[in-house]
Amino acid sequence: MAKAKTDPNYKVIAENRRARYDYAIEDDIECGIVLQGSEVKSLRQNSANIAESYAAVEDGELWLVNGYIAPYEQAKTWGHEERRKRKLLVSRKELARLWNATQRKGMTLVPLVLYFNHRGIAKLKIGIAKGKKTVDKRATEAKRDWNRQKQRLLKEN
Repeated sequence: MAKAKTDPNYKVIAENRRARYDYAIEDDIECGIVLQGSEVKSLRQNSANIAESYAAVEDGELWLVNGYIAPYEQAKTWGHEERRKRKLLVSRKELARLWNATQRKGMTLVPLVLYFNHRGIAKLKIGIAKGKKTVDKRATEAKRDWNRQKQRLLKEN
């Protein structure tokens, strides 16, 4: 990520911050996303939301379901549908691994970050995750609070 901050083309469009709270992320994969022209223009204006979306393997292809990209005002005639299913691009090997994880191990595919990479191409980072129970969420919160307290104590001394 340090390289990403100095790179002028790298730009985070949408982030699913709640995903790390609700899910235990075991692995993440960067994948391409098939977009229309008006969608890319809209993403350049930072108008997207992936918080309520998920990824699914259907008919041997990976799809982003319920991802929101706002309509682009200048593309009135040839605009795009805001919440359409968008195809995600991964290798066959990765697709097989994702399918196995979701079918056999009870995992789910959660979008984490939608961004433009250093070449200016839209990418989506999805995580292979398992849902946390309420107890796990409380433990994570307690650990985070303790780390904050520890930092304050160290800062005072």
